[in-house]
Amino acid sequence: MAESASPLRILVLCGRSPRHLYVANALCQAADVVAIVQETGADFSWKKLAKTLRPDNLFRKVWRWLRDRRRYTGNGEANFFFGNQPPQFDHPELIKPVPHINHPDAVKLAQDLKPDLIAVFGTSLIRSELLKAGRLGIANLHGGLSPEYRGADCTFWALHNGEPEKAGCTLHWIDAGIDTGGLIAHVSPKVLADDDELRLFWRSVQTSAEVYATFVARLASGERFGQNQPHEGRLYQVRQRSLRHEQAVDRRLQDGLLRGLDLDVRITWYPSDPVVGQR
Repeated sequence: MAESASPLRILVLCGRSPRHLYVANALCQAADVVAIVQETGADFSWKKLAKTLRPDNLFRKVWRWLRDRRRYTGNGEANFFFGNQPPQFDHPELIKPVPHINHPDAVKLAQDLKPDLIAVFGTSLIRSELLKAGRLGIANLHGGLSPEYRGADCTFWALHNGEPEKAGCTLHWIDAGIDTGGLIAHVSPKVLADDDELRLFWRSVQTSAEVYATFVARLASGERFGQNQPHEGRLYQVRQRSLRHEQAVDRRLQDGLLRGLDLDVRITWYPSDPVVGQR
């Protein structure tokens, strides 16, 4: 490993929740972040509205909204990541809001700034010219252990399937698929007996923020990462999660699913040989 590597120039793409801000702050400490593109979700189109108002989609969105309001009451996520301080970026001057992550403004910013790396966490799917940006590529932090847990709500599904040891996050290179790019690292958090889905997920992200920062520092020093995912795994989608599944997870936790596991932090790195996912 090189002794005096210059920090990478990084473009961060993220969402608006406290966990997204926390990860972005960790990256700012580890690299030369040139901008933070924050997806606001303010994009409007009649086509998008019509799709949302379809009875099946509308019911799912209302159910998810009601469930999330109940789960996030009391600012639990903000308190977990920021304690008594309000959630905020350490460098608000770097924020560049866009309606959605594939907006032309985001693409132009990446093309103008020419970052070494694009670091992603908590955005919608990238399907634009952004896929070609970043000298070294585009890395993403996914809230599940790919390939077995790809898509949405992966901590929930690990608990539902009786596999709490498979809760965690994946650092991977982004390709055109959904959480299918070359593996950089698997991050499994410490599991406590009284955890619920959210605390376990938040701890996964908290631990992964440190790993993300370590990754960009190691990348700057010349190390390379990325191994092909061994199989297709399984893709979980938002619409699959129902009240029946919620009740099943509640029962598993009440019956002691997490008791006696004694699982500490586990990190697996995937150095590339040959390079996978990088330019």
